[in-house]
Amino acid sequence: MTTSQVSQARIERVATRRVKRRYAHNGAALLFLAPWLVGLLFLTLGPMLVSLYISFTDYSILGAPSWVGLDNYTTMFTSDKLFTQSLKVTFTYVAVSVPVKLIFALLVAMLLNKGIRGLGIYRTVYYIPTLLGGSVAIAMLWRKMLGGDGLLNSVLAMVGIKAPDWVANPKYALYSIVLLSVWQFGSSMIIFLAGLKQIPPEYDEASAVDGAGPLRRFFYITLPILSPVIFFNLVMQLITSFQSFTQAFVISNGSGGPVNSTLMYSLYLYKKGFSFFQMGYASAMAWVLVILIGVFTLLVFRSSKLWVHYEDGGKS
Repeated sequence: MTTSQVSQARIERVATRRVKRRYAHNGAALLFLAPWLVGLLFLTLGPMLVSLYISFTDYSILGAPSWVGLDNYTTMFTSDKLFTQSLKVTFTYVAVSVPVKLIFALLVAMLLNKGIRGLGIYRTVYYIPTLLGGSVAIAMLWRKMLGGDGLLNSVLAMVGIKAPDWVANPKYALYSIVLLSVWQFGSSMIIFLAGLKQIPPEYDEASAVDGAGPLRRFFYITLPILSPVIFFNLVMQLITSFQSFTQAFVISNGSGGPVNSTLMYSLYLYKKGFSFFQMGYASAMAWVLVILIGVFTLLVFRSSKLWVHYEDGGKS
């Protein structure tokens, strides 16, 4: 065997070993990813595709689905007044709760960023409502507190103020749910606090020396640097708010009342599917919700080019 043949054989052996190692690494990666891939296929993508098919059928769970084409979508947008009402309620809820929650979370984060003692304790205390707020028990407690003879009205009565039953009055019922949502500001606050700690203090000190006041420093230094964090929190809260269900279900006893004033989109979807057994219609509503969330998220992403700034001086 010549020298060139020996060299070629060595190269082939090395290449073969590398391929075997690569396959071994890929096999190990697939092994660790297998649980997630199985969950994605059977718990996410599979049910999504099934629901997409069901959305074009008349399906009551008890019988086989029958194909109706676009009838569910046509009914939804042309003759279902409760569908329109649920959209109105949901849009109002999102438009009010998301900005108020983010503003409140940012204000609290700025207070906690002042270097106060026991910062870890305060962060924990403020984060607890986020952990508890989505539970049925807290929603029931909230309904009791804001009821006609609840804690809030009892306190107001002590100072001579006669307040309405907040959860039973169509004018205020939705805003009681908004208030419960704002109370769960902990996750956004923690993210804002992490973002504030990444802002170099030299920027604030230099602008203060140049004569900039607190408000001017906030709007021209803090907000622009914090804009990527605001963008992230905005997207996450927007998606979460469109899917709100538990609070409206518990506070209205599952009815969306009074007078459909708390008939959130997800609650109406639930009623169609599990109260009236119109699974085809409910599936169609679910896909409309997916499209709505996608459209609003896309709008936020597109608008980010105008207001999200990064450290390199560019925009998103």
